[in-house]
Amino acid sequence: MAWIRKGQEDLVQAANNSPNGNGNGRPDESIPDVLPAEAPAETAKSNGTATAVAEPAPEEVAEKSGDDDWFLALKRDLHQQVISAINLGAVGNMREEELRLEVRRQAETLCQRRADLLSLAEREQLVNEVLDETFGLGPLEPLMRDPEISDILINGPKTVYIEKKGRLEKSSVAFHDEQHVLQVVQRIVAQMGRRVDETCPMVDARLPDGSRLNAIIKPLALDGPLVSIRRFGARPLQIDDLIENHSITKEMLQFLSACVEGRTNVLISGGTGSGKTTLLNALSSYIPPEERVATIEDAAELQLQQPHVVRMETRPENVEGEGEVSTRDLVRNALRMRPDRIIVGECRGSEALDMLQAMNTGHDGSLTTIHANTPRDALSRLEMMVGMAGFDLPIWVIRKQVASAINIVVQVARLMGGVRKIVKISEITGMEGDVLSMHDIFEYKQTGLDENRVAQGYFSATGIRPTCLNKLAASGVPVPVELFERRMLST
Repeated sequence: MAWIRKGQEDLVQAANNSPNGNGNGRPDESIPDVLPAEAPAETAKSNGTATAVAEPAPEEVAEKSGDDDWFLALKRDLHQQVISAINLGAVGNMREEELRLEVRRQAETLCQRRADLLSLAEREQLVNEVLDETFGLGPLEPLMRDPEISDILINGPKTVYIEKKGRLEKSSVAFHDEQHVLQVVQRIVAQMGRRVDETCPMVDARLPDGSRLNAIIKPLALDGPLVSIRRFGARPLQIDDLIENHSITKEMLQFLSACVEGRTNVLISGGTGSGKTTLLNALSSYIPPEERVATIEDAAELQLQQPHVVRMETRPENVEGEGEVSTRDLVRNALRMRPDRIIVGECRGSEALDMLQAMNTGHDGSLTTIHANTPRDALSRLEMMVGMAGFDLPIWVIRKQVASAINIVVQVARLMGGVRKIVKISEITGMEGDVLSMHDIFEYKQTGLDENRVAQGYFSATGIRPTCLNKLAASGVPVPVELFERRMLST
């Protein structure tokens, strides 16, 4: 309904500003035909299938580009004329279904004026795209409806890439111009109470379906608005999905599930797009339902299934430079909310100190993520972020805090071909002098690439028995020692 309300507001605003609208809710008598007079007699048609054909001649490419531009111009004109033709006085009282039917009726009526230049399929496509433009995210709506698309990357109005099954490919989607992209972005961020303009040219926000958006515009983006949308499925991936995708083995899962249920503190490390949040969501299913869980995120992405979850999200400063609420503020506030566990979506700054203190003061079983390439790098970054808190602490004090707070480090990676794997599960065992001591329990070894350049390898147990087994047994989740015998693991 939020998109519908926004669509209603856009209808009123656009009609008042439209050169074809007179502001009284009735169409101007001077509305031109929908199609420009210079429109070509026929539009190039495509059945969407890939065939092995010769490269088109330059003049054919130019003709197709002209057809695409003509269709975009046609859609823009039709959108303006539909807005001008709608009875604006009744828009605010219409239900969603009635408003959609009214827009469709007006669009179809206008299309029929020049039916000789549009086939039935093209008219239906045009009407649907006008509906998307009015009520949804415009050209992005077909991409948002495709469950196989995990990332949408907009590099200016005419260049849109998508990621499917771990591989990037260029999409046929295009916007009218830079202003069109900016309008879609502003429509999204306005729902979250955020803004993007020349004074604040970068923004992070989330869509109603939980997808995460990052946008950066001019003057920082030189070639037009740059938008990245990280999509999340309607159903979050479960542990069974990770096993089916060969991202983890049953032995590794048995150990990690016992760690979560037995209230050990877990740090998930990995690069961008490696699956940290997905793994965090999946592991959270092992948290007992009677526990109170507090989640803290920059942009809410976690989809925990427990009944007793309190969710918090940071807030950026307003136009006056005031009102910012940081992750560190929320972590400190969460300590007063009687949580059994605290889950921080990502540690990236001074909040790392408060997170470590929470783990050391009765909030066992907490989880968080961090950007790093190896478990050892993750601990080094954690030390650096604690130093950002503004306290001049000796390095050995910071390392001692880390050693007592973090028990398990899980390293995830996105390998060649887009496959995601848990490449290491490591345990921190304490301090040896001024150095953190840790060892690997499970690991994934890449052996090469297959004919499709997809990473190949195998999981293995290192043969090292975790020191936390006694704690897990005391918590009622014993793990058999045979699980850790040195061997290759099957997926």
